Amino acid sequence: MRWIRAAGRGLLVAAVVLSGYVSSGAPAGGARDGGRGPMTLATAGDLTGYLGPVLEDWNRGHPGERVTLVELPDSADETRSQMISGLRSGEGRFDILNIDVAWTSQFAAAGWIAPLERERFPLSSLLPPVVDTATYDGKLYAVPYVTNAGMLFYRKDILDREGERPPGTWAELERQAGTLAPKYGLGGYAGQFLPYEGLTVNAAEAVYSAGGTILGDEGERVTVDSTAARRGIAFLARGVRDGWIPREALTYKEEESRQAFQDGRLLFLRNWPYAYVGASGKDSEVAGKFGAVPLPGPDGPGTSVLGGSNLAVSTDARHPESARDLIAYLTSDRVQRRVLTEGALPPVRAALYGDPALTRRFPYLPTLRASVLSAAPRPKSPRYEQVSLAVQAVAHDAMAQHQSPPAAVRRLADELAALAHHH
Repeated sequence: MRWIRAAGRGLLVAAVVLSGYVSSGAPAGGARDGGRGPMTLATAGDLTGYLGPVLEDWNRGHPGERVTLVELPDSADETRSQMISGLRSGEGRFDILNIDVAWTSQFAAAGWIAPLERERFPLSSLLPPVVDTATYDGKLYAVPYVTNAGMLFYRKDILDREGERPPGTWAELERQAGTLAPKYGLGGYAGQFLPYEGLTVNAAEAVYSAGGTILGDEGERVTVDSTAARRGIAFLARGVRDGWIPREALTYKEEESRQAFQDGRLLFLRNWPYAYVGASGKDSEVAGKFGAVPLPGPDGPGTSVLGGSNLAVSTDARHPESARDLIAYLTSDRVQRRVLTEGALPPVRAALYGDPALTRRFPYLPTLRASVLSAAPRPKSPRYEQVSLAVQAVAHDAMAQHQSPPAAVRRLADELAALAHHH
């Protein structure tokens, strides 16, 4: 079994390979069957193989409403473009979509996904910030399925030897990464700093942790031109300039950064919880020697960005009643347990984070719960894709020392303003 990669958008989703996608050939417009019948679920590809058995259980219990899994490419960007071309064609190839939490606004604004009735789903049992990722313009357009938040992984053995606690502020992180790491021949701190979605996440976390925001009013207002945003981008730029962020980290996505930490080359790493599993494995140099705490901010705990995915019903779904029932099943307590125990993915149901048996197996759950509860979504915008590209480009230039943090933030504000007025 290979542990899943966190795809570009922090999208930790697993699927089973379909030997060949076959349309059920059912007539569209399910009025005659009360909106019930066979359906397809489209998701990003990745193989832990837990989703197949979960859907087989549904199919055994609902022979007239069988669900077929459509597996799209591993890369989040490719998944999104294939979903969008399928939705634009109006062929109804996808009934239910497992979408990255950052895409909800774009898909809702374009009219590709249908609003859902809040009463129908267990929203009050879910972690509250997660529900916010599923709304657009005050309406529910999806149901949270998997969540995710960034955490700070640290070398517990080294900090213990030095009589130090894990950092609770940026100043402590800078000091430990700058002085202790070189003493042990390690890089200080890394995240996901290659210009791709992971850098958008890391940059947003720095801005949010400093008390700033990037966009407001569902993407209509640009709010990034602030002291807080300059402080956040300057923190990342300073790390590279002063050497406690290794230059090599400017090429890291999730997997490269996890490998560096797991091979014993880093004192600190920002990553998603999936990295805990790999770093605890038998081929890891740091198994049993590391811990995880919430991300620090300038004066205390920082703010993580929410990752994960939401389930939405296509506006062209052939059997929307069945689709909504399947979503309720996938967010039920029983299936959410399997999401964690078999999929190694963070569930959205709050109660699971306090379950003693689960905490014994997944010791990072209390830290992850704290991180999710104080986390914030990526900037909401119908043009999220362009927003993300602008954030990545600017953050990378500031970190690569091509532009000063104040100039970089001004440029970002100008680019985002151009996008907002571009409707």
